[in-house]
Amino acid sequence: MRNIAVLFCVFILVACSKREQVETIVISGKTYTVNQDFEIAEAFAVNEGKIVAVGSKDDIQNKFEADETLDFTGKTIVPGFIDAHCHFYNLGLNQNRVDLTGTTSFEEVMKRVVDFQNERNVSFIIGRGWDQNDWEDKNFPDKNLLDKLFPDKPVALTRIDGHAMLCNQAALDLAGITSESRIEGGEILKENGKLTGVLIDNPMELVEGVYPEPTLEEQQRALLDAQRICFDLGLTTVSDAGLDKKVIELIETMQKGEALKMRVYAMISNTKENLDYYLPKGKIKTDYLNVRSVKVYADGALGSRGAVLKAPYSDKENHFGAMVIGVNDFKSLAQRIANSEYQMNTHAIGDSANRVVLNTYKDILNDDSDRRWRVEHAQVITDNDFELFKNKNIIPSVQPTHATSDMYWAGDRLGDEREKGAYAFKDLLDASGTVALGTDFPVEKVSPLLTFYAAVARQDLEAYPEGGYLMDNALTREETLKGMTIWAAHANFEEAEKGSIEVGKFADFIVLDKDIMTVDAKEIPNIKVINTFIGGEQVK
Repeated sequence: MRNIAVLFCVFILVACSKREQVETIVISGKTYTVNQDFEIAEAFAVNEGKIVAVGSKDDIQNKFEADETLDFTGKTIVPGFIDAHCHFYNLGLNQNRVDLTGTTSFEEVMKRVVDFQNERNVSFIIGRGWDQNDWEDKNFPDKNLLDKLFPDKPVALTRIDGHAMLCNQAALDLAGITSESRIEGGEILKENGKLTGVLIDNPMELVEGVYPEPTLEEQQRALLDAQRICFDLGLTTVSDAGLDKKVIELIETMQKGEALKMRVYAMISNTKENLDYYLPKGKIKTDYLNVRSVKVYADGALGSRGAVLKAPYSDKENHFGAMVIGVNDFKSLAQRIANSEYQMNTHAIGDSANRVVLNTYKDILNDDSDRRWRVEHAQVITDNDFELFKNKNIIPSVQPTHATSDMYWAGDRLGDEREKGAYAFKDLLDASGTVALGTDFPVEKVSPLLTFYAAVARQDLEAYPEGGYLMDNALTREETLKGMTIWAAHANFEEAEKGSIEVGKFADFIVLDKDIMTVDAKEIPNIKVINTFIGGEQVK
Protein backbone atom coordinates (compact mmCIF):
# COMPACT_ATOMS: atom_id res chain seq x y z
CA MET A 1 0.00 0.00 0.00
CA ARG A 2 2.86 2.35 0.89
CA ASN A 3 4.49 1.68 -2.54
CA ILE A 4 1.27 2.60 -4.35
CA ALA A 5 1.09 5.91 -2.45
CA VAL A 6 4.69 6.74 -3.33
CA LEU A 7 4.11 5.95 -6.99
CA PHE A 8 0.99 8.13 -6.99
CA CYS A 9 2.91 11.09 -5.55
CA VAL A 10 5.67 10.66 -8.11
CA PHE A 11 3.05 10.61 -10.88
CA ILE A 12 1.49 13.85 -9.59
CA LEU A 13 4.89 15.57 -9.38
CA VAL A 14 5.79 14.53 -12.93
CA ALA A 15 2.42 15.65 -14.25
CA CYS A 16 2.68 19.01 -12.51
CA SER A 17 6.20 19.57 -13.76
CA LYS A 18 5.35 18.93 -17.43
CA ARG A 19 5.48 22.22 -19.29
CA GLU A 20 3.43 23.26 -22.30
CA GLN A 21 5.38 23.34 -25.56
CA VAL A 22 5.52 26.66 -27.47
CA GLU A 23 7.63 28.00 -30.30
CA THR A 24 9.14 31.00 -28.53
CA ILE A 25 9.60 32.56 -25.13
CA VAL A 26 10.50 36.25 -25.17
CA ILE A 27 12.23 37.78 -22.14
CA SER A 28 12.76 41.51 -21.72
CA GLY A 29 13.87 44.13 -19.25
CA LYS A 30 10.44 45.72 -19.58
CA THR A 31 7.54 44.85 -21.84
CA TYR A 32 4.95 47.61 -22.07
CA THR A 33 1.88 45.55 -22.87
CA VAL A 34 -0.42 48.54 -23.59
CA ASN A 35 -3.29 46.48 -22.23
CA GLN A 36 -6.25 48.13 -20.51
CA ASP A 37 -4.25 48.76 -17.33
CA PHE A 38 -1.02 49.59 -19.20
CA GLU A 39 0.75 46.80 -17.31
CA ILE A 40 4.47 46.04 -17.53
CA ALA A 41 5.51 42.43 -18.03
CA GLU A 42 8.87 40.62 -18.08
CA ALA A 43 8.14 37.88 -20.57
CA PHE A 44 5.59 36.35 -22.91
CA ALA A 45 5.14 33.13 -24.87
CA VAL A 46 4.41 32.87 -28.60
CA ASN A 47 2.97 29.96 -30.54
CA GLU A 48 1.79 29.81 -34.15
CA GLY A 49 2.29 33.55 -34.55
CA LYS A 50 0.20 34.59 -31.58
CA ILE A 51 0.77 35.46 -27.96
CA VAL A 52 -0.36 32.66 -25.64
CA ALA A 53 0.75 33.99 -22.25
CA VAL A 54 2.13 37.18 -20.68
CA GLY A 55 3.64 37.52 -17.22
CA SER A 56 6.77 37.41 -15.13
CA LYS A 57 9.90 35.69 -16.36
CA ASP A 58 9.58 32.95 -13.74
CA ASP A 59 5.91 32.29 -14.48
CA ILE A 60 6.45 31.99 -18.22
CA GLN A 61 9.54 29.79 -17.95
CA ASN A 62 7.89 27.54 -15.35
CA LYS A 63 4.79 27.04 -17.47
CA PHE A 64 6.28 26.70 -20.96
CA GLU A 65 8.99 24.77 -22.77
CA ALA A 66 10.12 26.68 -25.87
CA ASP A 67 11.83 25.71 -29.10
CA GLU A 68 13.63 29.06 -28.84
CA THR A 69 14.12 31.58 -26.07
CA LEU A 70 14.84 35.19 -27.04
CA ASP A 71 16.54 36.97 -24.18
CA PHE A 72 16.34 40.76 -24.40
CA THR A 73 17.21 41.39 -20.79
CA GLY A 74 17.97 45.07 -20.30
CA LYS A 75 16.00 46.04 -23.41
CA THR A 76 12.48 47.45 -23.81
CA ILE A 77 9.71 45.77 -25.76
CA VAL A 78 6.56 47.51 -27.01
CA PRO A 79 3.82 46.44 -29.42
CA GLY A 80 4.74 46.91 -33.07
CA PHE A 81 4.15 50.50 -34.16
CA ILE A 82 1.12 51.18 -36.34
CA ASP A 83 1.23 54.20 -38.64
CA ALA A 84 -2.40 55.31 -38.76
CA HIS A 85 -1.95 57.50 -41.84
CA CYS A 86 0.82 57.15 -44.41
CA HIS A 87 1.51 56.51 -48.08
CA PHE A 88 3.39 53.23 -48.05
CA TYR A 89 3.30 52.51 -51.77
CA ASN A 90 4.30 56.08 -52.67
CA LEU A 91 7.23 55.86 -50.26
CA GLY A 92 8.51 52.96 -52.33
CA LEU A 93 7.95 54.73 -55.65
CA ASN A 94 9.78 57.78 -54.34
CA GLN A 95 12.96 55.75 -53.91
CA ASN A 96 13.36 56.00 -57.68
CA ARG A 97 12.38 59.66 -58.08
CA VAL A 98 14.15 62.94 -57.32
CA ASP A 99 14.31 63.45 -53.56
CA LEU A 100 13.82 67.16 -52.87
CA THR A 101 13.28 66.98 -49.12
CA GLY A 102 15.43 69.28 -47.05
CA THR A 103 16.28 71.64 -49.92
CA THR A 104 16.95 75.16 -48.65
CA SER A 105 16.64 77.04 -51.93
CA PHE A 106 15.19 76.71 -55.41
CA GLU A 107 18.76 76.56 -56.73
CA GLU A 108 19.35 73.42 -54.66
CA VAL A 109 16.15 71.92 -56.07
CA MET A 110 17.42 72.52 -59.60
CA LYS A 111 20.82 71.03 -58.79
CA ARG A 112 19.23 67.84 -57.48
CA VAL A 113 17.02 67.55 -60.56
CA VAL A 114 19.96 68.01 -62.92
CA ASP A 115 22.15 65.55 -60.99
CA PHE A 116 19.35 62.97 -60.98
CA GLN A 117 18.78 63.26 -64.71
CA ASN A 118 22.47 63.09 -65.50
CA GLU A 119 22.60 59.80 -63.58
CA ARG A 120 19.27 58.23 -64.61
CA ASN A 121 18.31 59.83 -67.95
CA VAL A 122 14.58 59.11 -67.54
CA SER A 123 11.88 60.02 -70.06
CA PHE A 124 9.77 61.93 -67.50
CA ILE A 125 11.44 63.56 -64.48
CA ILE A 126 9.32 63.19 -61.33
CA GLY A 127 10.34 64.51 -57.94
CA ARG A 128 8.90 65.40 -54.57
CA GLY A 129 9.77 67.16 -51.34
CA TRP A 130 10.41 70.90 -51.92
CA ASP A 131 8.96 73.40 -49.48
CA GLN A 132 9.25 77.09 -50.28
CA ASN A 133 8.68 77.88 -46.60
CA ASP A 134 12.21 76.55 -45.97
CA TRP A 135 13.75 78.96 -48.47
CA GLU A 136 14.84 82.57 -48.00
CA ASP A 137 12.39 83.50 -50.77
CA LYS A 138 9.14 81.94 -49.55
CA ASN A 139 7.15 82.64 -52.71
CA PHE A 140 6.18 79.81 -55.03
CA PRO A 141 8.84 79.19 -57.72
CA ASP A 142 8.10 79.37 -61.44
CA LYS A 143 8.96 77.17 -64.40
CA ASN A 144 11.31 79.51 -66.29
CA LEU A 145 14.54 77.77 -65.33
CA LEU A 146 13.01 74.32 -65.82
CA ASP A 147 11.96 75.33 -69.33
CA LYS A 148 15.51 76.39 -70.16
CA LEU A 149 17.12 73.28 -68.70
CA PHE A 150 14.56 70.79 -70.03
CA PRO A 151 12.75 72.28 -73.03
CA ASP A 152 11.57 68.92 -74.36
CA LYS A 153 11.67 66.64 -71.31
CA PRO A 154 8.56 66.77 -69.05
CA VAL A 155 9.30 67.60 -65.40
CA ALA A 156 6.86 67.49 -62.47
CA LEU A 157 8.08 68.34 -58.97
CA THR A 158 5.55 67.89 -56.17
CA ARG A 159 5.64 69.97 -53.00
CA ILE A 160 6.39 68.15 -49.72
CA ASP A 161 2.69 68.03 -48.74
CA GLY A 162 1.53 66.57 -52.05
CA HIS A 163 -0.86 69.48 -52.64
CA ALA A 164 1.16 71.66 -55.02
CA MET A 165 3.31 70.87 -58.04
CA LEU A 166 5.81 72.75 -60.21
CA CYS A 167 5.80 71.65 -63.85
CA ASN A 168 7.73 72.74 -66.90
CA GLN A 169 5.99 73.63 -70.15
CA ALA A 170 6.63 70.17 -71.63
CA ALA A 171 4.68 68.55 -68.76
CA LEU A 172 1.88 71.11 -69.00
CA ASP A 173 1.60 70.51 -72.75
CA LEU A 174 1.48 66.76 -72.25
CA ALA A 175 -1.34 67.21 -69.72
CA GLY A 176 -3.23 69.64 -71.95
CA ILE A 177 -3.05 72.52 -69.48
CA THR A 178 -3.18 76.04 -70.96
CA SER A 179 -3.74 79.52 -69.60
CA GLU A 180 -7.40 79.04 -70.47
CA SER A 181 -7.81 75.83 -68.44
CA ARG A 182 -10.25 75.90 -65.53
CA ILE A 183 -10.31 73.09 -62.97
CA GLU A 184 -12.63 73.05 -59.94
CA GLY A 185 -11.09 72.32 -56.56
CA GLY A 186 -7.72 73.97 -56.90
CA GLU A 187 -5.70 76.57 -58.78
CA ILE A 188 -3.58 76.93 -61.90
CA LEU A 189 -1.31 79.81 -60.97
CA LYS A 190 -0.69 82.56 -63.53
CA GLU A 191 1.29 85.77 -63.54
CA ASN A 192 0.39 88.49 -66.05
CA GLY A 193 -1.85 85.96 -67.74
CA LYS A 194 0.94 83.41 -68.24
CA LEU A 195 1.31 80.03 -66.56
CA THR A 196 3.87 79.95 -63.75
CA GLY A 197 3.96 76.15 -63.80
CA VAL A 198 2.52 75.84 -60.26
CA LEU A 199 -0.61 73.72 -59.83
CA ILE A 200 -2.49 73.39 -56.56
CA ASP A 201 -4.63 70.33 -55.71
CA ASN A 202 -7.04 69.00 -58.38
CA PRO A 203 -5.21 70.33 -61.49
CA MET A 204 -2.24 68.20 -60.46
CA GLU A 205 -4.25 65.11 -61.41
CA LEU A 206 -4.01 66.06 -65.11
CA VAL A 207 -0.21 65.86 -64.94
CA GLU A 208 -0.19 62.74 -62.77
CA GLY A 209 -2.48 61.17 -65.37
CA VAL A 210 0.29 61.33 -67.99
CA TYR A 211 3.05 59.92 -65.76
CA PRO A 212 4.66 56.80 -67.27
CA GLU A 213 2.96 53.73 -65.80
CA PRO A 214 5.40 51.84 -63.54
CA THR A 215 6.11 48.30 -64.66
CA LEU A 216 5.07 45.35 -62.53
CA GLU A 217 8.69 44.88 -61.49
CA GLU A 218 8.93 48.55 -60.47
CA GLN A 219 5.74 48.28 -58.43
CA GLN A 220 6.97 45.16 -56.66
CA ARG A 221 10.32 46.78 -55.93
CA ALA A 222 8.54 49.86 -54.57
CA LEU A 223 6.53 47.80 -52.09
CA LEU A 224 9.59 45.83 -50.97
CA ASP A 225 11.67 49.00 -50.60
CA ALA A 226 8.95 50.58 -48.48
CA GLN A 227 8.67 47.43 -46.38
CA ARG A 228 12.40 47.39 -45.68
CA ILE A 229 12.39 51.04 -44.59
CA CYS A 230 9.38 50.53 -42.33
CA PHE A 231 10.59 47.30 -40.71
CA ASP A 232 13.92 48.96 -39.90
CA LEU A 233 12.02 51.64 -37.97
CA GLY A 234 9.68 49.31 -36.07
CA LEU A 235 6.46 49.57 -38.09
CA THR A 236 4.43 46.37 -38.28
CA THR A 237 1.18 47.79 -39.71
CA VAL A 238 0.73 50.69 -42.13
CA SER A 239 -2.54 52.42 -42.97
CA ASP A 240 -2.05 53.49 -46.59
CA ALA A 241 -4.23 56.53 -47.18
CA GLY A 242 -5.32 56.09 -50.78
CA LEU A 243 -4.72 53.07 -53.01
CA ASP A 244 -6.21 51.90 -56.28
CA LYS A 245 -7.54 48.43 -57.02
CA LYS A 246 -4.51 47.25 -59.02
CA VAL A 247 -2.07 48.13 -56.24
CA ILE A 248 -4.27 46.56 -53.55
CA GLU A 249 -4.46 43.36 -55.57
CA LEU A 250 -0.68 43.36 -56.02
CA ILE A 251 -0.21 43.80 -52.27
CA GLU A 252 -2.49 40.84 -51.59
CA THR A 253 -0.67 38.68 -54.16
CA MET A 254 2.73 39.51 -52.66
CA GLN A 255 1.43 38.85 -49.14
CA LYS A 256 0.09 35.46 -50.17
CA GLY A 257 3.49 34.68 -51.72
CA GLU A 258 5.11 35.77 -48.42
CA ALA A 259 7.35 38.32 -50.14
CA LEU A 260 5.41 41.13 -48.48
CA LYS A 261 5.00 40.55 -44.75
CA MET A 262 3.90 44.06 -43.76
CA ARG A 263 0.31 44.26 -42.50
CA VAL A 264 -1.60 46.83 -44.57
CA TYR A 265 -4.80 48.69 -43.79
CA ALA A 266 -5.72 49.88 -47.28
CA MET A 267 -7.93 52.93 -47.73
CA ILE A 268 -9.28 52.90 -51.27
CA SER A 269 -8.87 56.13 -53.22
CA ASN A 270 -12.07 58.00 -53.98
CA THR A 271 -12.46 57.11 -57.66
CA LYS A 272 -15.48 55.81 -59.54
CA GLU A 273 -13.71 52.55 -60.40
CA ASN A 274 -12.76 51.88 -56.78
CA LEU A 275 -16.17 52.79 -55.35
CA ASP A 276 -18.09 50.78 -57.95
CA TYR A 277 -15.93 47.71 -57.26
CA TYR A 278 -15.36 47.73 -53.51
CA LEU A 279 -18.53 49.14 -51.97
CA PRO A 280 -20.83 46.41 -53.39
CA LYS A 281 -18.18 43.74 -52.78
CA GLY A 282 -17.88 44.55 -49.09
CA LYS A 283 -14.95 44.31 -46.72
CA ILE A 284 -11.84 42.28 -47.54
CA LYS A 285 -9.96 40.89 -44.54
CA THR A 286 -6.98 38.59 -44.13
CA ASP A 287 -4.33 38.45 -41.41
CA TYR A 288 -2.21 40.84 -43.48
CA LEU A 289 -4.67 42.95 -45.46
CA ASN A 290 -7.74 44.92 -44.44
CA VAL A 291 -9.78 46.78 -47.08
CA ARG A 292 -12.82 48.50 -45.59
CA SER A 293 -12.38 52.28 -45.89
CA VAL A 294 -12.46 55.12 -48.42
CA LYS A 295 -9.94 57.99 -48.43
CA VAL A 296 -11.56 61.29 -49.39
CA TYR A 297 -10.09 64.78 -49.72
CA ALA A 298 -12.10 67.75 -48.48
CA ASP A 299 -9.50 70.48 -48.96
CA GLY A 300 -5.81 71.07 -49.63
CA ALA A 301 -2.85 71.86 -47.36
CA LEU A 302 -1.98 74.84 -45.19
CA GLY A 303 1.54 75.24 -46.56
CA SER A 304 0.28 75.75 -50.13
CA ARG A 305 -2.71 77.79 -48.85
CA GLY A 306 -5.16 75.22 -50.20
CA ALA A 307 -6.67 74.41 -46.79
CA VAL A 308 -10.12 75.98 -46.46
CA LEU A 309 -10.45 78.53 -43.67
CA LYS A 310 -13.54 80.23 -42.26
CA ALA A 311 -11.80 83.62 -42.42
CA PRO A 312 -9.10 84.74 -44.89
CA TYR A 313 -5.48 83.66 -44.53
CA SER A 314 -3.58 86.06 -42.32
CA ASP A 315 -0.78 86.31 -44.91
CA LYS A 316 -2.87 86.54 -48.10
CA GLU A 317 -5.66 89.04 -48.39
CA ASN A 318 -9.13 87.72 -49.21
CA HIS A 319 -7.84 84.17 -49.75
CA PHE A 320 -9.75 81.31 -48.09
CA GLY A 321 -8.36 78.20 -49.78
CA ALA A 322 -10.55 75.82 -51.79
CA MET A 323 -12.57 72.68 -51.25
CA VAL A 324 -11.40 69.95 -53.62
CA ILE A 325 -14.88 68.43 -53.62
CA GLY A 326 -18.18 70.28 -53.72
CA VAL A 327 -20.09 70.31 -50.43
CA ASN A 328 -23.16 68.67 -51.97
CA ASP A 329 -21.00 66.08 -53.70
CA PHE A 330 -19.27 65.39 -50.40
CA LYS A 331 -22.58 64.83 -48.62
CA SER A 332 -23.81 62.52 -51.38
CA LEU A 333 -20.59 60.53 -51.24
CA ALA A 334 -20.84 60.26 -47.46
CA GLN A 335 -24.35 58.89 -47.75
CA ARG A 336 -23.26 56.35 -50.36
CA ILE A 337 -20.45 55.14 -48.11
CA ALA A 338 -22.82 55.06 -45.11
CA ASN A 339 -25.06 52.71 -47.09
CA SER A 340 -22.13 50.29 -47.43
CA GLU A 341 -19.93 48.51 -44.88
CA TYR A 342 -17.09 50.94 -45.46
CA GLN A 343 -15.51 53.52 -43.20
CA MET A 344 -15.06 57.09 -44.47
CA ASN A 345 -11.67 58.74 -43.82
CA THR A 346 -11.60 62.38 -44.89
CA HIS A 347 -8.59 64.67 -45.22
CA ALA A 348 -9.54 67.98 -43.57
CA ILE A 349 -6.97 70.67 -42.77
CA GLY A 350 -8.67 74.06 -42.54
CA ASP A 351 -11.24 74.95 -39.88
CA SER A 352 -13.95 75.44 -42.51
CA ALA A 353 -13.28 72.05 -44.13
CA ASN A 354 -13.27 70.38 -40.72
CA ARG A 355 -16.66 71.90 -39.90
CA VAL A 356 -18.14 70.64 -43.19
CA VAL A 357 -16.78 67.14 -42.57
CA LEU A 358 -17.81 67.00 -38.91
CA ASN A 359 -21.33 68.27 -39.54
CA THR A 360 -21.78 65.84 -42.43
CA TYR A 361 -20.59 62.95 -40.27
CA LYS A 362 -22.90 64.04 -37.45
CA ASP A 363 -25.94 64.23 -39.73
CA ILE A 364 -25.31 60.81 -41.30
CA LEU A 365 -23.97 58.83 -38.32
CA ASN A 366 -27.04 59.30 -36.17
CA ASP A 367 -27.56 55.75 -34.97
CA ASP A 368 -25.77 53.41 -32.57
CA SER A 369 -23.80 51.48 -35.20
CA ASP A 370 -20.03 51.16 -34.90
CA ARG A 371 -18.74 53.11 -37.93
CA ARG A 372 -15.58 54.86 -36.64
CA TRP A 373 -15.40 57.45 -39.43
CA ARG A 374 -12.15 59.32 -39.32
CA VAL A 375 -11.08 62.93 -39.79
CA GLU A 376 -7.58 62.71 -41.23
CA HIS A 377 -5.34 65.53 -39.96
CA ALA A 378 -8.05 67.56 -38.16
CA GLN A 379 -5.40 70.24 -38.30
CA VAL A 380 -7.18 73.53 -37.56
CA ILE A 381 -10.25 73.50 -35.29
CA THR A 382 -11.92 76.71 -34.12
CA ASP A 383 -15.00 77.95 -32.29
CA ASN A 384 -16.84 75.08 -30.58
CA ASP A 385 -16.07 72.47 -33.23
CA PHE A 386 -14.06 70.31 -30.81
CA GLU A 387 -17.45 69.37 -29.36
CA LEU A 388 -18.32 67.56 -32.59
CA PHE A 389 -15.57 65.04 -31.87
CA LYS A 390 -17.54 63.78 -28.87
CA ASN A 391 -19.59 61.66 -31.28
CA LYS A 392 -18.44 58.07 -30.59
CA ASN A 393 -18.42 57.36 -34.33
CA ILE A 394 -15.85 60.07 -35.13
CA ILE A 395 -12.10 59.52 -34.66
CA PRO A 396 -9.37 62.16 -35.09
CA SER A 397 -6.34 60.80 -36.96
CA VAL A 398 -3.38 63.17 -36.59
CA GLN A 399 0.31 63.43 -37.38
CA PRO A 400 2.46 64.98 -34.62
CA THR A 401 5.41 65.79 -36.89
CA HIS A 402 3.14 68.06 -38.95
CA ALA A 403 3.07 70.33 -35.89
CA THR A 404 6.85 70.50 -35.59
CA SER A 405 7.33 70.92 -39.36
CA ASP A 406 4.71 73.68 -39.71
CA MET A 407 5.30 75.57 -36.45
CA TYR A 408 7.80 77.99 -38.04
CA TRP A 409 5.18 79.50 -40.35
CA ALA A 410 1.74 78.28 -39.18
CA GLY A 411 1.21 81.50 -37.24
CA ASP A 412 1.81 83.51 -40.42
CA ARG A 413 -0.96 81.59 -42.19
CA LEU A 414 -3.42 81.55 -39.29
CA GLY A 415 -2.68 84.42 -36.92
CA ASP A 416 -2.24 83.99 -33.18
CA GLU A 417 -5.86 83.28 -32.24
CA ARG A 418 -6.57 80.58 -34.85
CA GLU A 419 -3.20 78.98 -34.22
CA LYS A 420 -4.34 78.06 -30.70
CA GLY A 421 -6.72 75.52 -32.24
CA ALA A 422 -4.12 74.07 -34.62
CA TYR A 423 -2.36 70.72 -34.06
CA ALA A 424 -4.48 70.47 -30.90
CA PHE A 425 -3.88 66.80 -30.15
CA LYS A 426 -4.74 66.95 -26.44
CA ASP A 427 -7.96 68.86 -27.07
CA LEU A 428 -8.92 66.30 -29.71
CA LEU A 429 -8.15 63.44 -27.32
CA ASP A 430 -10.14 65.03 -24.52
CA ALA A 431 -13.14 65.39 -26.83
CA SER A 432 -12.93 62.03 -28.61
CA GLY A 433 -11.40 59.75 -25.96
CA THR A 434 -9.00 58.38 -28.56
CA VAL A 435 -6.57 59.69 -31.14
CA ALA A 436 -4.82 57.70 -33.88
CA LEU A 437 -1.25 58.79 -34.61
CA GLY A 438 0.66 58.56 -37.87
CA THR A 439 3.21 60.40 -39.98
CA ASP A 440 1.72 60.98 -43.46
CA PHE A 441 5.07 59.77 -44.84
CA PRO A 442 6.65 60.55 -47.26
CA VAL A 443 5.31 64.03 -46.45
CA GLU A 444 7.15 63.62 -43.13
CA LYS A 445 9.98 61.27 -42.20
CA VAL A 446 9.00 57.65 -41.64
CA SER A 447 10.40 57.18 -38.12
CA PRO A 448 7.74 56.52 -35.45
CA LEU A 449 10.27 57.69 -32.86
CA LEU A 450 10.07 61.17 -34.36
CA THR A 451 6.29 60.91 -34.08
CA PHE A 452 6.64 60.02 -30.40
CA TYR A 453 9.07 62.88 -29.79
CA ALA A 454 6.91 65.45 -31.60
CA ALA A 455 3.81 64.40 -29.66
CA VAL A 456 5.36 64.67 -26.19
CA ALA A 457 8.07 67.36 -26.61
CA ARG A 458 6.63 69.38 -29.54
CA GLN A 459 10.11 70.53 -30.50
CA ASP A 460 12.40 70.04 -33.46
CA LEU A 461 15.67 68.13 -33.21
CA GLU A 462 17.46 71.30 -32.14
CA ALA A 463 15.08 71.59 -29.15
CA TYR A 464 13.29 74.55 -30.73
CA PRO A 465 11.21 76.26 -29.46
CA GLU A 466 12.39 76.37 -25.89
CA GLY A 467 9.72 74.77 -23.73
CA GLY A 468 7.88 73.32 -26.75
CA TYR A 469 5.28 74.52 -29.27
CA LEU A 470 1.76 75.12 -27.89
CA MET A 471 2.50 72.68 -25.07
CA ASP A 472 -1.06 72.70 -23.72
CA ASN A 473 -1.72 70.25 -26.55
CA ALA A 474 1.20 67.91 -25.92
CA LEU A 475 0.36 64.27 -25.19
CA THR A 476 1.73 62.20 -22.34
CA ARG A 477 4.00 59.28 -23.17
CA GLU A 478 1.30 56.79 -22.29
CA GLU A 479 -1.22 58.56 -24.53
CA THR A 480 1.34 58.71 -27.33
CA LEU A 481 2.22 55.02 -27.15
CA LYS A 482 -1.48 54.15 -27.16
CA GLY A 483 -2.01 56.42 -30.16
CA MET A 484 0.72 54.56 -32.05
CA THR A 485 -0.52 51.09 -31.09
CA ILE A 486 -3.92 50.21 -29.58
CA TRP A 487 -5.76 53.40 -30.57
CA ALA A 488 -4.38 53.18 -34.11
CA ALA A 489 -5.55 49.55 -34.20
CA HIS A 490 -8.99 50.65 -32.96
CA ALA A 491 -9.20 53.24 -35.76
CA ASN A 492 -8.65 50.31 -38.16
CA PHE A 493 -11.19 47.98 -36.46
CA GLU A 494 -8.25 45.74 -35.48
CA GLU A 495 -7.93 46.21 -31.72
CA ALA A 496 -8.96 42.60 -31.08
CA GLU A 497 -5.92 41.27 -32.97
CA LYS A 498 -3.11 43.80 -32.58
CA GLY A 499 -2.01 46.99 -30.85
CA SER A 500 -1.07 45.44 -27.51
CA ILE A 501 0.84 42.48 -26.13
CA GLU A 502 -2.02 40.33 -24.88
CA VAL A 503 -3.11 36.71 -25.11
CA GLY A 504 -4.72 35.88 -28.44
CA LYS A 505 -3.19 38.74 -30.40
CA PHE A 506 -0.60 38.62 -33.17
CA ALA A 507 2.95 38.54 -31.86
CA ASP A 508 3.82 41.86 -33.49
CA PHE A 509 6.40 43.59 -31.30
CA ILE A 510 9.64 45.53 -31.40
CA VAL A 511 12.76 45.64 -29.25
CA LEU A 512 14.22 49.06 -28.33
CA ASP A 513 17.66 49.78 -26.93
CA LYS A 514 16.28 52.31 -24.41
CA ASP A 515 13.13 52.71 -22.34
CA ILE A 516 10.94 55.01 -24.42
CA MET A 517 8.72 55.72 -21.42
CA THR A 518 11.43 57.00 -19.08
CA VAL A 519 14.43 58.18 -21.14
CA ASP A 520 15.07 61.92 -21.25
CA ALA A 521 12.82 63.41 -23.93
CA LYS A 522 15.73 64.76 -25.96
CA GLU A 523 17.02 61.16 -26.32
CA ILE A 524 13.78 59.80 -27.83
CA PRO A 525 14.79 60.48 -31.47
CA ASN A 526 18.04 58.58 -30.88
CA ILE A 527 16.40 55.37 -29.64
CA LYS A 528 17.30 52.43 -31.87
CA VAL A 529 14.96 49.69 -33.01
CA ILE A 530 17.03 46.55 -32.46
CA ASN A 531 14.54 44.00 -33.78
CA THR A 532 11.09 43.94 -35.38
CA PHE A 533 8.81 40.89 -35.21
CA ILE A 534 5.60 40.15 -37.11
CA GLY A 535 3.62 37.12 -36.04
CA GLY A 536 6.62 36.05 -33.98
CA GLU A 537 8.89 36.10 -37.05
CA GLN A 538 11.92 38.36 -36.96
CA VAL A 539 11.78 40.71 -39.95
CA LYS A 540 14.56 43.02 -38.76
